[in-house]
Amino acid sequence: LKLVNVEFLIIHHHLQRIDSKTMAEETKQTDETTPSPTTKKQKTMVEQSPDSEWPAAWLMPDGDCENQKAKNMREPNVPVTVAELKDIGICYWKLDASAYDYPAISVPWDPKDAVDPKLAQIRDDRGYSYADIITVHPEKLPSYDDKVKAFFEEHIHDAEEIRYILGGSGFFDVRNKKDEWVRVHIKAGDLMTLPEGIYHRFTVDEDDCIHAMRLFIGQPVWTPFNRPCEEHESRKKYVEGFLEEKKTEE
Repeated sequence: LKLVNVEFLIIHHHLQRIDSKTMAEETKQTDETTPSPTTKKQKTMVEQSPDSEWPAAWLMPDGDCENQKAKNMREPNVPVTVAELKDIGICYWKLDASAYDYPAISVPWDPKDAVDPKLAQIRDDRGYSYADIITVHPEKLPSYDDKVKAFFEEHIHDAEEIRYILGGSGFFDVRNKKDEWVRVHIKAGDLMTLPEGIYHRFTVDEDDCIHAMRLFIGQPVWTPFNRPCEEHESRKKYVEGFLEEKKTEE
C-alpha cells in the first residue's frame, strides 16, 4: 500500500509539472499576441505636405512696393525653396477646400464643426480651439481699401498665425534670414502657419478676393505689432529660435 501511495504521489507531481509548463507556454503566447497598454500605437500626426504641393514663393525686389497686389518678382525671378520656407518656421498642408461647404462669413466659426477629416485632425494635433471665416472682397468687407492697406503694414503677432484658404487667392510676404521679402502665393486649399514673432504682411492679389479661415489656440488675439519691435518678447523668441546661429559645443 505504501508503494502504491508513493507511485501515486510521483505521478501526481509529474502531472502538476506538465500542467505548469503548459500554462506557462500559453501565457507566453498570450503575452506575445496581446499588446501591452504601454506599447499601444502612438497617434499619427498629419504630416506636412510634400514639397511638390507647397505654394510658389519668390524673392521680391528691394525698395518700396508700388502695387502690393501684383506678383512683384525680381528680374530674373528668384524662386524660394520649401527648405528655405521651413527654415524660417513656415508650416504647410494641402487640403481639398472645394469638397466641403463653408459660409462666406462666420465670426466665430466652431472648429468642432469641421467635417473634413484632415482639417479636423490638424485642428486636434495642434490644439486649435477657435476659428472664424472671413471674405476679403469689396462687397464683403466694410472699408475694404483701408483694411487691405492696413493688412500690408509689416508687423508681428504674439502668437502663431494660421490661415486656411477656402477660395480666392492672395500673398503672404515674410522676411527671410537676410531680411529680404519672400512672397508666397496662397490659393484655395492652402493651410499655412507663420511662427510667432516673424515679420510679415498680407494682401489680396489682383483678383481682389480671398475666402479664409483663421484658427487660433484659446481666445483669439489679432493685435499686430508694427515694425520696429525688436524688444518685443515674441520677436526675441523668434530671433532666438530661427535667426541666431546655433552654438556648437567645442
